[in-house]
Amino acid sequence: MKSIKKLAFVALFFCFSYQSNAWGLLGHRITGEITESYLTKKAKKNIAEILGNETVAMSSNWGDLIKSDPAYRYLYPWHYLNLKGGLSETDIYNYLATDTATDAYTKVNFMVAQLKNRAGLTPSERLLYLRFLIHVVGDLHQPMHVAHADDLGGNKVKVMWFNTSTNLHEMWDEKLVEFQQLSYTEYTKAINFTTKDQRKVWQAEPISKWVVDSYAITSRLYDDIKQPDQRLDYKYNFTYLPVVNQQLLKGGVHLAGLLNEIFG
Repeated sequence: MKSIKKLAFVALFFCFSYQSNAWGLLGHRITGEITESYLTKKAKKNIAEILGNETVAMSSNWGDLIKSDPAYRYLYPWHYLNLKGGLSETDIYNYLATDTATDAYTKVNFMVAQLKNRAGLTPSERLLYLRFLIHVVGDLHQPMHVAHADDLGGNKVKVMWFNTSTNLHEMWDEKLVEFQQLSYTEYTKAINFTTKDQRKVWQAEPISKWVVDSYAITSRLYDDIKQPDQRLDYKYNFTYLPVVNQQLLKGGVHLAGLLNEIFG
């Protein structure tokens, strides 16, 4: 009986985790693996004191896997930021300047502030905020997590991936990344090429700029869907794979910058 209950829990655990995962398991791990390559020695040491033997790459999935536990249901709105269509950059910056909603933007800023105040946190709080910060930074770089509330971030935008029914959100969570048929370490090696100057520019960008950039991509993705159940195939992969790769790479570099600022 205990074995049956355990199997049922594991099944629920993984089934629930796939409901709405930015980048899916693979994409988050790619971003986490990229992050680790740009951490300072001091940051690595301080992070290891919190995560133990858990790498940043493996920790990156905790935010989705924990959705199976009702005790963490309050964290669900932390994964995304809802914005209306047709906004200008100025509109977005103005909105974020006064944003008090529970969303990915406000909670990334909150977790950064909390983790900087190490003395005021319990070990369990530090672990939760670090794991979730790693995850939500990845979320903000998946364009469909900076999308519209009325279609649930593209979940209601039905498309065909070749001959399989899916939706626009899942296309960007999993379909495009998994279509490359690479492990997360292989994928990281394939795209993790930056210069010191490039990293310096990216890491100087405020979190609001990440939102603006993701929103610009999201707007393009919506515009490209002209009809219900539109068929997406090799052409879509060819067109958007460079965007996917840059967002994964930027997410890793941005996250490394934050973690070095906090722990370095």
